[in-house]
Amino acid sequence: MRQYEMEQYDVVVVGAGHAGCEAGLAAARMGAETLVLSIQLDAVALMACNPAIGGTGKGQLVKEIDALGGEMGLVIDKTFIQSRMLNRTKGPAVHSPRAQADKRRYHEEMKAALERQQGLCLKQGEVVDLIVEDGCVCGLLLRTGAVYRARAVVLATGTFLGGRVFMGESTYESGPCGFAPAAALAEALRARGLALRRFKTGTPARALARSLHFERMEEQKGDAEIVPFSFMNASVGENKVSCRLTWTNAKTHAIIRENLTRSSLYGGLIKGVGPRYCPSIEDKVNRFPDRERHPLFIEPEGLSTDEVYIQGMSTSMPEDVQRDFYRSIRGLEDAVFTRAGYSIEYDCIDPLSLYANLEHKEIAGLFCAGQFNGSSGYEEAAAQGLMAGINAALRVRGEAPFILDRSEAYIGVLIDDLVTKGVEEPYRMMTARAEYRLTLRQDNADLRLTEKGYALGLASRERYEIYLRAKKETEEEIGRLRAATLSPADAESLLAGLGLAPLASGSSLAELLKRPQIGYDALAVLDPGRPGLDARTRARVEIQIKYEGYIKKQREQIERFKSLEDKRLPEDFDYLALDGIRSEAKQRLSKVRPRSVGQAARVSGVSPADLNVLLIHLKKREGRP
Repeated sequence: MRQYEMEQYDVVVVGAGHAGCEAGLAAARMGAETLVLSIQLDAVALMACNPAIGGTGKGQLVKEIDALGGEMGLVIDKTFIQSRMLNRTKGPAVHSPRAQADKRRYHEEMKAALERQQGLCLKQGEVVDLIVEDGCVCGLLLRTGAVYRARAVVLATGTFLGGRVFMGESTYESGPCGFAPAAALAEALRARGLALRRFKTGTPARALARSLHFERMEEQKGDAEIVPFSFMNASVGENKVSCRLTWTNAKTHAIIRENLTRSSLYGGLIKGVGPRYCPSIEDKVNRFPDRERHPLFIEPEGLSTDEVYIQGMSTSMPEDVQRDFYRSIRGLEDAVFTRAGYSIEYDCIDPLSLYANLEHKEIAGLFCAGQFNGSSGYEEAAAQGLMAGINAALRVRGEAPFILDRSEAYIGVLIDDLVTKGVEEPYRMMTARAEYRLTLRQDNADLRLTEKGYALGLASRERYEIYLRAKKETEEEIGRLRAATLSPADAESLLAGLGLAPLASGSSLAELLKRPQIGYDALAVLDPGRPGLDARTRARVEIQIKYEGYIKKQREQIERFKSLEDKRLPEDFDYLALDGIRSEAKQRLSKVRPRSVGQAARVSGVSPADLNVLLIHLKKREGRP
């Protein structure tokens, strides 16, 4: 194949899924001349699985992407068809927004954002190899022979890399949704010594809504008052559709058990590791034999199509078995299927081979993001893409990396987990992974991160000014409520109406608001001079006052965490030569090469005793007694 030189760019992004889109936009917005290459432009921001954004833990990631200046929140606000805030009956630490998207419009809006972005070029082309010189990536080779030179490269290949689809006894090379896989690039990366492994994911069948009996299912409505994903939006309109809930049953489970050997998974064809937190329906039935039923959510794929997504029923069964077990379910008895469910295996990298800025440890200038790093989910991918794009642009500028730690953002938790602990299965973000989740709420992501995004040159001036106004309004209102006092007589009618004991002495409005039974809006009858704040600011004020004591304790925990994070470890530390540390810990530390004592403490296989010995060696190296 004859090779020929094409244009040179500062940053080239391989892949235009959710990671690649955010990476390309971030790099271009920070002033880097950027090329985004997609194996198929119709696959830009493809929702190959559930057409939804957000969810528990994931919604927090989207709000953080938005706060930093990313695009996902803006696009889902434009294209949602139903929105809900999950976990409202629980505390604010786990409130998580989730929105069903119009699948086609989401693709169109994100593709348009890339096409409009100054300094960014979006092109169709299949990358087949990296060009690496003296341990540094400097370009890419395409199947056509075209060579694009670059000062930094972001790999965001999703499930296309070495993709293979499984459906019963049938298996063939393919990317998601029938698109072509990136097979040549997978082989080239292996040849260059990248530590690749096989993961797998799956998707359920799609059916025509007109063939379903919605009256036999439970309606799932969206929220009456919608919380936008983007802090740029005060409101986003109304819900346009309802989803439905139905359940599997004994007959469904019997059909699946009778045909387990015909499943690609149980028939032995699939070798890749799948996501434990999103198992196939055959896995659910086999692993939880005592469960009499499993929930299924019927979710529209858009306003311009009759297709619906059957969430909770991904499978690798053959089509005839799928038809039979789907039609055994209440409301799906006459279902007409447009797309069968399938599983897909793909290649991904061992994230332990990456630094915390998502740059590869052996190939300088090569950044990795998304499912290529062993994660699952659109939101996890987009968050990594944003950070990879930021750090690729910073490398081009010759500036220090941008790293968020675990106390600053869910994004920090996500990346730290990947590059410190590694993965044995596709990683999924959950609120339980964030030890400081009360301070990392979805409602305050702008207060935590927009100033950082603006300093990077990523967040726009308009976004920054919206943040400043929100910050000022929140602080002023909290101060006003603390200063405003009431006599017992002033509060008597409100407390009596709520069945609460009267005040024994005077109280500030803030102290009154700390009572569990009293919300910010309930204080209106006692506070005629209150400012006209929007719903987002009112909620934020209420949370910060009600949970003030808990937040203070968590900030104290964060200070202790920071003290270990601030103890830097030398980049040239020879862990294998350290005495007194177990061999397993030496090998793990040598592979991860933690940047701080705090990160070293989180490395799998490093015990407290190993850490104490490491601290002794660090003191000796620094010449301290």
